[in-house]
Amino acid sequence: MSSRATVAGDARLRLFLALELPDDVEKALADWSERSLRGGRLVSSLHVTLAFLGSQPRAMLEPILDLLRREAGATPPFLLEPVRYRETRSVGMVVLADPSGAATSLAERLHTGLEQLEVYEREHRPWLPHVTVLRFRERPLLAPSLPAIAAFAPSGAAAFLSRLHPSGARYEVLESCSLGNGESGG
Repeated sequence: MSSRATVAGDARLRLFLALELPDDVEKALADWSERSLRGGRLVSSLHVTLAFLGSQPRAMLEPILDLLRREAGATPPFLLEPVRYRETRSVGMVVLADPSGAATSLAERLHTGLEQLEVYEREHRPWLPHVTVLRFRERPLLAPSLPAIAAFAPSGAAAFLSRLHPSGARYEVLESCSLGNGESGG
């Protein structure tokens, strides 16, 4: 577990929880995006969002981090694998297969715990493991081949601070946790 960003003095924090990508996977995805995707703004911080919490009181940060630590620790290491490119009305993404179901289980446990903390409202659609790689105002209708990335194990789970800027959101890791460190889940 490691902490990186500081939030002293912030009354409210824009937060999300995500799986971190290994450096080589993040670099390969960024290189692929630069070569293959046009018609939008490339995403500079690549991750697999587990839950977007939006603006939260700073006082809720520690309970959220405790939940993340506990559930990440209770999740055995697993593999994710790129399976297709998909566009929604505002983003392009690489959808990932979760053959063991461990990532989906982690997301579900986090959603339940965050709901119990009253800091999250579950989406009506099922959680989809993916990496957002492109943002746009008008859908470019791209059909790129998949990046040449083999199945990979996320390097950890993290709580991120999202700071809005005119050029787009900037993400800072507040705390990073290892997966499967033996703590029991909730």
